[in-house]
Amino acid sequence: MAIDARVSKKAAAMTLIAVAGVSLTSIPAAAGGSTARQPAAARAGVQVPAAPGIPRLPGGLSALSWIVADADTGSVLAAKNPHRRLAPASTLKTLFAVTVLPKFSAGTVRRVSSTDLAGVGAGSSVVGVRQGSRYTVADLWRGVFLRSGNDAVHVLAAMNGGWRTTAQEMQETARKLGARNTTVKSPDGYDTPGQVSSAYDLTVFARAGLANDDFARYCATARAAFPGTTQIENTNRLLVGSHGLSRYPGIIGVKNGYTTKAGNTLIAAARRNGRTLIVTVLNPQSNENNAVYKEAGSLLDWGFDTDGSAQPVGTLHAVRTSYHGGTAFRPVAAHVTEAEARGGSPWRSTLVLGAGGAGVAAIGLGALLARWRQARGRGGHGGGTV
Repeated sequence: MAIDARVSKKAAAMTLIAVAGVSLTSIPAAAGGSTARQPAAARAGVQVPAAPGIPRLPGGLSALSWIVADADTGSVLAAKNPHRRLAPASTLKTLFAVTVLPKFSAGTVRRVSSTDLAGVGAGSSVVGVRQGSRYTVADLWRGVFLRSGNDAVHVLAAMNGGWRTTAQEMQETARKLGARNTTVKSPDGYDTPGQVSSAYDLTVFARAGLANDDFARYCATARAAFPGTTQIENTNRLLVGSHGLSRYPGIIGVKNGYTTKAGNTLIAAARRNGRTLIVTVLNPQSNENNAVYKEAGSLLDWGFDTDGSAQPVGTLHAVRTSYHGGTAFRPVAAHVTEAEARGGSPWRSTLVLGAGGAGVAAIGLGALLARWRQARGRGGHGGGTV
């Protein structure tokens, strides 16, 4: 029976990824006339609505690439070089989580071997996983999300069949999600020749991740216990409110990163006034303290100030749907309430599925999802980390 539950869970996760991949595609190179008609912005690679009443973009944006997207509708509100291939640093862990997180129950225990920790790169961020110690899968995911622990990523990848297998699976997941700018070489985001992603792709990964209640819970967790330590704190300064920054109003998560090659990178999601936005910022050039957080915060403010009235410059080509008991899937708005966003609570169970044929396919997943959710209920849940 336990075996059946695990099989059902894995089958459901794989099917959902495949269905989601039907619809998530790139912003067109020319967005059918909806791109900015401001020559200076166009020369800078910026796409922004040019309709009357739309607020001007914030000043001081120095990132090589950024994007502002509506998580509920999939609309891209503005972007700069969204498909530019850049080193992603630990924001690539979003793709790792989308790929691997559904496969293992939160309560599964792993005794860490020397092989599990082999190959952790010099200078990696770590949470303090120790050889010979036992950790639940939930512990490891808290290590990934809160402390960006490459040691925790290595252990989870070992459970998933190994480093190369996991990288290959991540590459396949990216392909199915329509993320065409991503090449995976190191699942933890460690600087590796040839490894790249883009602001667009990382936004797709975050949106797909937030459709999983476990992912949403982990990425929204500010502080948590970890074996061998008293407490770990999320390194996302907009989420925690640290290093001279205040917690961003309505912040949900998602993931920050830094490497020498990538510079500072950040995917930030927040919910205010019934809207959920995702902003991805890659490699600010200003050298200002907290630049990646300040630029992300200003872009979130701009996105919320548009009040949803701006003509999008592109789209993620997806709709948000939710599964309710034994009924079919139906489009809904994002489920996070204002109180939940303020308190860091996760999204309720939602799935990113495409329109058209994908929506039809989703209806046939009802019984499979019911069994999957039952299996998850027996496995329990864990808290989160960055």
